[in-house]
Amino acid sequence: MGLKVSSLFFTKNIPAATGEVEDGSRQDIDINELIHSEIRIHVTMGINKHLRKAHFTTASKVDISFTDYGDVPGHYDIIHWIQPDIHSKVAPLKVGSFNSLAPVGRQLIVNDSAIFWNPKLGIMPKSVCNEPCAPGYRKAPQKGFHSCCYICVTCAEGEISNTTDAETCITCQEDQWTNNKRTMCILKTVEFLSFEDTLGKVLTSVSIFSCIVNIAIFGIFIKHHSTPVVKANNQNLSYTLLLSLMLSFLCSLLFIGRPVEVTCLLRQAAFGIIFAISISSVLAKSVTVVIAFNATKPGSKIKKWVGSRVSICLAIVCSQGQVVICMLWLALNPPYPDVDTQSYIGKIILQCNEGSLTAFYLVIGYIGFLSTVSFIVAFLVRNLPANFNEAQMITFSMLVFCSVWISFIPAYLSTKGKYMVAVEIFAILASSAGLLGCIFIPKCYIILFKPELNTRAHMLSNY
Repeated sequence: MGLKVSSLFFTKNIPAATGEVEDGSRQDIDINELIHSEIRIHVTMGINKHLRKAHFTTASKVDISFTDYGDVPGHYDIIHWIQPDIHSKVAPLKVGSFNSLAPVGRQLIVNDSAIFWNPKLGIMPKSVCNEPCAPGYRKAPQKGFHSCCYICVTCAEGEISNTTDAETCITCQEDQWTNNKRTMCILKTVEFLSFEDTLGKVLTSVSIFSCIVNIAIFGIFIKHHSTPVVKANNQNLSYTLLLSLMLSFLCSLLFIGRPVEVTCLLRQAAFGIIFAISISSVLAKSVTVVIAFNATKPGSKIKKWVGSRVSICLAIVCSQGQVVICMLWLALNPPYPDVDTQSYIGKIILQCNEGSLTAFYLVIGYIGFLSTVSFIVAFLVRNLPANFNEAQMITFSMLVFCSVWISFIPAYLSTKGKYMVAVEIFAILASSAGLLGCIFIPKCYIILFKPELNTRAHMLSNY
């Protein structure tokens, strides 16, 4: 094979045979040696260039060729050297082969069963210092060990790993959570107080039953509207109170079901206004008792205030304060449907965000203020003649009402999700039932079972 050596070109000046180098010392340089080195480099490059094109067959019929990178594709045997009984000798044992020309995936073939391991081991020894991390775990380095040695750590809550030896865990989306094995993300459970839920069914049944009882009492009062028991303490206020109590039982149904924009806007405002009307009517009935008995005193100047007009106006004025609060609430920062993904693990809570907690507590506070005033007024006139006076029943009803709402506040603040809604519904139903039972049930008992007491003569007997 002929080789053609190219001419030599020097890109840098060659120093003199004897001269100074960079560190200031003197060194002898052989120019001929430099020239021969350059020639050897070019010869090698020329040979490699022609070897890449070489292609021949050996005597054993093996096809030999070279790649562009100078590699020789070949066929190799994998030999396991075994020490027999004679310790001075070792015997070869073929356990596999490697053929670079074979299809991908079939180039390396190893017969594991043909390999003999040390009898003390029995099985193939492991080349790693720990087991691979299973899905649901991630690798964590051990301080003081090599990077190939690690420990497996369970993925944190809300994170998964679905591969072996995962470096990091994958965070689930906001509406998803992990399964127990931390290997996949699943959709969170959506929770709200629905009509299909057992708690929702119970509260709905109680609300409807209470409303039916309220309507029945309303019918009894209308049928016996001319009797002294119905006329006492202002008949119109009794009707107004019965109507508002019926609406309060029904408004509790707005709190049940999937929260939507309309129900979120209406439920707190409707509850606040209806209850304000109810308590204002009770306050007006208490004031009516005060006016009625003070007007009978000789020379009393309060006689001109006797009549239904004053009590109705008082009920309207007191309830207007709640109307203003609710209108400002809805206009400035109204409630809206919201999603809570943080309170419970694996749950999405659908709820109504009150928008302004200040406005919500103002509504509750205003109702508490009216009920406190009603309780004080009724308590002060509780000792007036009993046949005319329903202040004792009003006092007891306000005591029940205040007790319910005082216990409601800590219970409401300590619960989340559908149970928080259930607490408010229970407070609405319990306080409404307290007013209905304490004020109207005794009168219905007299109307239906003690008609001899429902006469004008009996009403005037103790006066």
